[in-house]
This record gives sequence, structure tokens and C-alpha cells, in this order.
Amino acid sequence: MINIIWSVLIILGFLVGAVNGRLQDVTAAAINSAKMAVELVFGLMGVMAMWLGILKIAEESGLIKIISRLLKPAMIRLFPEVPENHPAMGAMIMNISTNILGLGNAATPFGLKAMEELQKLNKHKDTATNSMVTFLAINTSSVTLIPASTIALLTAAGAINPTEIVGPSIMATTLSTIGAIIAAKTLQRLPRYSINPRGKGKARCSSRS
Repeated sequence: MINIIWSVLIILGFLVGAVNGRLQDVTAAAINSAKMAVELVFGLMGVMAMWLGILKIAEESGLIKIISRLLKPAMIRLFPEVPENHPAMGAMIMNISTNILGLGNAATPFGLKAMEELQKLNKHKDTATNSMVTFLAINTSSVTLIPASTIALLTAAGAINPTEIVGPSIMATTLSTIGAIIAAKTLQRLPRYSINPRGKGKARCSSRS
């Protein structure tokens, strides 16, 4: 779908340029944009390397483990269907902890592992459980303390104070996570999103009582 959208936009751009007699301007803009993209990427590499290095130090120093311990009581309440010592709980805690620090790449394997373990607890293999939906909602919205990628982009783009985004980012991601949790917990209580006990009309997430 994304490829189709981009193709349509490019074709429309050339058609509009041709109709208005400004096809040369369209070509020049495309070349200049390509040049700016390369310059932005090279500027981004150094900043990203620095931030990822800092975050790696935080990871190795045990900061993620500390955050994991702080998250565990809340996780037990958010995922009552998952046993406290089940591998799924550990994988989810590690995923959320690494996401909080902005370590998206490091969080991905934990997220995949969490879903794999949650599926083992799933009695209806073709339907997502409440825990799966809640975890996905938290993972997608994810509170972020250090938006390293955004800071790197702002720095590469020449922003005067790129770290100004930290405060608004924490507020925005905190509110989005709260909203995601409320939405997931509210929707899972509706009959429409529950599994029919007779096995008919399976919905998107299960309701376990």
C-alpha cells in the first residue's frame, strides 16, 4: 500500500509539473531532496552512534534491571492472566524496560519472545488474548524517557536545542500509554470482543474470567 501511495504521489507531481510547464522545477526539487537526504543520513549516523553508545552503557550498568524490578508490580496487575514467574512476564518486562530507554532495536527480540510465550498460554490459537492485546498496546505507545532517534534527527537537521523534545516526549508517550491501556482494558470487557463460549463468532481478543 505504501508503495502504491508513493507511486501515485510521484506520478501526480510530474503530471502537475508538466501541465503547469514547470517540469524542470520538479526535476530540480527531486535532485535537491535526494542530496539533502544523503546529507541528513550522514549527519544522523554520528549522533545515533553516540546516543546508542550511552544507552548501551546504561544497559550494561544494570539500569534496565532496576527498571524491570520497578515495573514488575504494575505488570502483575496489568496481566493477571499471566503467571508471575512465566517466561512471558519476564520477556514483556524486558521489552517495556528497553523501550522506555529508547532502545527500540534491543526491545524487538524481547517483544517477539513475549508474544511467543503468550501464545503458549492461549487456548484459542487463532485469536489474540487480552494479555496479547494489552501488551501490544503498551508496546506501540511505549513511554520513552530518551527519544534518541528524534534527538538525532533534530540534531542532523540543525536544531539549536534538540534535547528540548525530551520533556514533551515523556509527557506525550506517558499519556499515549495510559490511553492505550484504558482502551485495551475497556474494549476487552465488551461482548463484541469476547470469545463465544459455544465457539461461534470469535472476536479479536479473548475474555477470560
